[in-house]
Amino acid sequence: MISIDLSGQTALVTGASRGIGQAIALAFARAGADVVGIGTRIEDQDGGLGAEIAALGRRFMPINCDLSDRDQIGQMLQRIDEAGTEVDILVNNAGIIRRAPATDHPDSDWDDVLAVNLDAPFILARELGRRMVDRGRGSIIFVASILSFQGGITVPGYAASKGAIAQLTRALANEWAEKGVNVNAIAPGYIATDNTAALQQDPERTAALLARVPVGRWGEADEIAGPVVFLASEHARFIHGTILPVDGGWLGR
Repeated sequence: MISIDLSGQTALVTGASRGIGQAIALAFARAGADVVGIGTRIEDQDGGLGAEIAALGRRFMPINCDLSDRDQIGQMLQRIDEAGTEVDILVNNAGIIRRAPATDHPDSDWDDVLAVNLDAPFILARELGRRMVDRGRGSIIFVASILSFQGGITVPGYAASKGAIAQLTRALANEWAEKGVNVNAIAPGYIATDNTAALQQDPERTAALLARVPVGRWGEADEIAGPVVFLASEHARFIHGTILPVDGGWLGR
């Protein structure tokens, strides 16, 4: 049996206030890691997510940050430094989606999606990755998407950002693998989260989607968290530049 023990390590998870990010944060705490949780209102969750992590005997550092604002990203990194926290694992999970046909897709929607889904993950990977390279160890996991492989419908900005995340994962792995830093990505399929709420509420669209999923159901956030923790562990030390689909078989059909 594979055992994962991340005791003594600290994982930073963006978008940790709900959905996949919250599940990932809790999974890291269960594996023994302390957690830095990033979200737009996560400091209000100290009695929720923070209490759950504390009950597991781990430390939780919540930081409010709008990842579309580069100044706030800089302030967040400064807070981490001032606290003397060394980030061993970075999970770039936060993401947004804007739905509109390409002919009607506003520039503002495109800019918002790219800022959160691509610019912020690169900045965090660059800044925290530099420190990992200096230490000769660390793990970075991006949350890509099955739309890293496919184009989707009415989500051009989201599809473009997730395609770019896959390539960014490979590019950083090419530079940092030999320096002891693992860079990989998880590509979730259709998971029951707030981002897919509109699809879940559309019976026809849901039926069409699930007809293509061999397992025949929506995925759960916990089913993404497990593979993320694995990729951050010593068992994945020879895995670099991989975009791992966790999609119920969607891409295989």
